Amino acid sequence: MTTRRYRLKLATWTVVREPGAPSPRTLDSPAAVAELARDFLRDHDDDKEHFWAIFLNSQNRYLLHTLVSLGTQSATLVHPREVLGPALREGAASVILVHNHPSGDPSPSREDLRLTRQLADAATLLDLRVHDHIIIGNGTGAWVSLAERGQI
Repeated sequence: MTTRRYRLKLATWTVVREPGAPSPRTLDSPAAVAELARDFLRDHDDDKEHFWAIFLNSQNRYLLHTLVSLGTQSATLVHPREVLGPALREGAASVILVHNHPSGDPSPSREDLRLTRQLADAATLLDLRVHDHIIIGNGTGAWVSLAERGQI
């Protein structure tokens, strides 16, 4: 019996921002958010819906993002406390919602519009603002901004 030894080389980078220093990334347009969302999708290359919340400070600078829900091919469950709880803990001033449609068609469903309205109303009660909800079509590069459509 022959014994083989393998070596695994790992490299880890830690990026540290000075406390109080603003994030270099400003999400000042739906296109900038869509670009960031495509980065999220590259990390989750599957045929499921993913729902993220992006938290911004009072100058609309990126604080962090979190995966709120992982769903099926056609739906994902999202509750306001799962989005707004972390936003409050992180001291966010506003939130941008992002999710994908595995079908490739970014057109918002009736459920997407209902959820967006529910989250925007709940955020208002907590003195937070939902800036936008971006829907990305998997594999197509197409996206829709509900704010641009006047649906927030």
